[in-house]
Amino acid sequence: MSYALIVVDMLVGSFTNPDAPLSREARKILPNIQRLADTFREHGAPVIYACDSFLRGDFIFKGRLREHAIRGTEEVRVIPELAPHAQDTILEKRRFSAFFKTDLDQTLRLWKIQTVVVTGVTTHVCVLSTALDAIANDFGCIITEDGCCSHKPDIHEGILKAYRNSALYPLLRVLPAEEIIKECFHD
Repeated sequence: MSYALIVVDMLVGSFTNPDAPLSREARKILPNIQRLADTFREHGAPVIYACDSFLRGDFIFKGRLREHAIRGTEEVRVIPELAPHAQDTILEKRRFSAFFKTDLDQTLRLWKIQTVVVTGVTTHVCVLSTALDAIANDFGCIITEDGCCSHKPDIHEGILKAYRNSALYPLLRVLPAEEIIKECFHD
């Protein structure tokens, strides 16, 4: 089975205020994402950075979501701790899912990927949207339980609990980083 890692929205803009709830939670998951990315690269598996890249006045900001991650600004860069390598893919996205109106599904098929591993922020929005769209595009998906987060731990845990044993199992699974590494590269 072939795997790809999708790192969702680990962007400078999300980390500008180190005291913000999301930033605090995201810093906790950094070591696990770094380990996953390094391991995927070591085994020649794709690492994809799915990055918010909105336009000013974008429709998505007509709700309660504040304008952020504006295309062409520093906010849309991946944080230095997870700096992409030359072989990695950076995918700009204008909506929550890394699949929505991008060429991610075609790219994964070209690479003969069967399962995506999703990490990043936020569990209840962009990570979950990407995971569900992976299934909708006929890819297996693993959400990294200790490699994604929300601004409140109880929201993160609630989403993981809902999907641990959902009707989508085993197409959609929730596993810790260490188990993912064992499954992907040590079987």
